[in-house]
Amino acid sequence: MSNFKQKESATKKSQRYLKLFFTKYPVIPFIIKWSLISSVLGIFIGSTSAGFLVSLNWVTNFREEHLWIIALLPIAGLLIGLAYYYSGKDIEGGNNLIIDTIHHPKEIIPFKMAPYVYLGTIITHLFGGSAGREGTAIQMAGAIGEQFGKLFKLNKDDRVILLICSIAAGFGSVFGTPLAGAIFGLELFLIGRIRYNAIFPAFASAILADLVTNLWQVDHTHYAIDFIPKLSILPIFYSVIAGCLFGLCAASFSKIIHFSTKLFKSKISYPPLRPFVGGIIVALAVLMLGTTKYIGLGIPTIQLSFQEQLPAYDFAIKMMLTIITLSAGFKGGEVTPLFFIGATLGSAISLFIPLPTGLLAGMGFVAVFAGATNTPLACIFMAIELFGSECGVYVAIACVVSYLLSGEKGIYSSQRIEESKF
Repeated sequence: MSNFKQKESATKKSQRYLKLFFTKYPVIPFIIKWSLISSVLGIFIGSTSAGFLVSLNWVTNFREEHLWIIALLPIAGLLIGLAYYYSGKDIEGGNNLIIDTIHHPKEIIPFKMAPYVYLGTIITHLFGGSAGREGTAIQMAGAIGEQFGKLFKLNKDDRVILLICSIAAGFGSVFGTPLAGAIFGLELFLIGRIRYNAIFPAFASAILADLVTNLWQVDHTHYAIDFIPKLSILPIFYSVIAGCLFGLCAASFSKIIHFSTKLFKSKISYPPLRPFVGGIIVALAVLMLGTTKYIGLGIPTIQLSFQEQLPAYDFAIKMMLTIITLSAGFKGGEVTPLFFIGATLGSAISLFIPLPTGLLAGMGFVAVFAGATNTPLACIFMAIELFGSECGVYVAIACVVSYLLSGEKGIYSSQRIEESKF
C-alpha cells in the first residue's frame, strides 16, 4: 500500500512538472499538436490530390481521342445541375463556402462536398468544359479537413487554422508548389491581413501534402523561362507596363464572371438548366473554332506561350469560354484558366513590350492570377517555385502592380477587406 501511494505521488509530481513546463514553453505543445494534425492532413489531402490529378489526365486524354464526346457537354451540365440542385444545395457555395466558414466557423462543411466537386469537375473536363482544378482541390481538402476537425473536437479558432491548412495542402499539392500553397491559404480569405498563428501549420500541411503527392509518383507540369535580362531601369519600367495590362485583364475577368453569373441566374430560373444552356454555347463555340486548345486546362498552349509569340486573341477566347463554363454552373476552378489567360496575354504583348517572350509569359501566368484572387505574395512564391528565383524581381513587380490595379473585388466574393490596398 505504501509503495502504491509513493508511485501515485511520483506520478502526480511528474504531471505537475510537465504542466509547469508546458505552461512556461507553450510553443512545444503547439508544435506537437499541429505537427500531428498536419501529418494526418498531408497524408489524406496529398493522396486525394494525386488521385484527382491522375483522373484529370485520364479524362483529358480520353476527350482528345474521342472529340465527339464534346457534343454531350449540355447533357453533362444538366446532370451536374440536377445533382447540386436536388442534393447539394448546402455545398454549392464552393470556395466561397470555405471562406465563409473561416470567417464564421459554425456548421461543419459536409464531407459530400469532396465527392460532388470531384465528380462535377471530372465530368466538366471529360465533356469539354473550360475550367481549372484549384477550386476542386481546395473544396476536397476543406471537406476532408473539416471531418478531422470534428474527429479531434477542435474549437472554433483551431477549426479556422485547420481550414487554412487544408487550403494550403490542397493548393500546394495539386500544383506542386508547397510554399505558394501555404501562403495562398494564409492570404486567401482576408485582404490586408495574415493570421500568423497559422503560419507553421499551413507550411507543414502544404509541404507534407506535396511530399505525399510526389510519393504517389504523380508528375506536375514544368515551365521554363529561357532568358532573363539583367536587372536595370528599362526592363523594370517594361515590367510595370506589363503589370498594368495584367491587372486590367484580372479586373475584367473578375467583373465579367460575376456579371455573367448574375445574368444566368436572372434569365434562367431553374438552376439545372443553366449548365445545360452554358454547355450548348461552349460546345457550339468549340465546333465553330475547330480546335480544342481553349477547353479543359489548356496546358499545351500554356507551355507553348513560353516558347513563341502567340496571337492576341488566345487569351480572350479562353477567358470567354471559362466565364461561360463556370458562371453557368459547371465545376472546376478559375486558376489554371487564369494561368492560360495570363501566359498567352504575356506572350502576345511581347510584340510591343521589349522583354523576352518567355519572361512575359511567366509574369502573366502569375500576375493575372494575383490580381484576380488578391494573393500577390502566393503568386510571387509560385513563380519562384515554378520558374526559378532569377525571375523573382520582374515577377514581383508584375504581381504587385496587377494586385493594385485589379480593384478590391476579385473572383472570390466572400473575401473580406481588412485593410484597403491603397
